Amino acid sequence: MVQIIAGNKGKGKTKILLDKANTIVAEAKGSCVYLDKSNKHMHELSNQVRLINLFDYPIRSYNAFIGFICGILSQDYDKEYFFLDSFLKLAHLEGQDISEAITELDALSKQYNVNFVLSVSMDEAQLPENAKALLIASL
Repeated sequence: MVQIIAGNKGKGKTKILLDKANTIVAEAKGSCVYLDKSNKHMHELSNQVRLINLFDYPIRSYNAFIGFICGILSQDYDKEYFFLDSFLKLAHLEGQDISEAITELDALSKQYNVNFVLSVSMDEAQLPENAKALLIASL
């Protein structure tokens, strides 16, 4: 399943994402991964959530981003949740149509039985149709 928290920059998406990660990890059967653009939120996350600073790795395109996600999925089979903060920036999709990315993450979700929760710096009205149906919060 793919879930989206949408809203313009500075509206509180990260706070909702952090709260969701900390709530879910307490009841999750598998492991949880939080991808971010820095280590800034390290102390706000449960120590059971693996925080990965994506900017520590040479990921310079959307294809490299998806390859990185697949690499994490391949390293162990108990991944249950991925929390992707600043999704557009991490995936190198700022200012671009994200409909194919949502479709691709949905396919990965189904194939590997993993959930993706994305914070997307975009107003709900700007989201493609396939993303609007996945909204869990619009700020």
